[in-house]
Amino acid sequence: MDNVFSNATEILLLAFLTITFLQSGIDKLMDWKGNLGWLTGHFSKSVFKGTVPVLLGVILVLEMLSGILCGVGIFQLAVDGESMFGFYGAILSSVTLLMLLLGQRVAKDYVGAQTIVVYLIPTIFLVYLMQ
Repeated sequence: MDNVFSNATEILLLAFLTITFLQSGIDKLMDWKGNLGWLTGHFSKSVFKGTVPVLLGVILVLEMLSGILCGVGIFQLAVDGESMFGFYGAILSSVTLLMLLLGQRVAKDYVGAQTIVVYLIPTIFLVYLMQ
């Protein structure tokens, strides 16, 4: 139990990322057509217009891996105080969010880009804490 209390901030931030990315990835899996349709329209006037299905697949994989690594990281921190999986999860989460931010900026969805930054700030803070 000491590991939980001594790593409470990291565990809470990892839980935040686990929920965020697993929910988003599962949503993409359960509603692939809906997501693909919306994103195809979203990127119709951008350099990404012909690659939306591939990019959606890449983001899906990255989100699921990020969520899984962060989830495993919670248990690793709680059980033995180690942070390897959580650290990798935080880094991959940061990369995933940067990719999402790039997409929003390319699509000229500046409000959407602002939303991504709200997620990116605690994620970068987590990377800092876990270094």
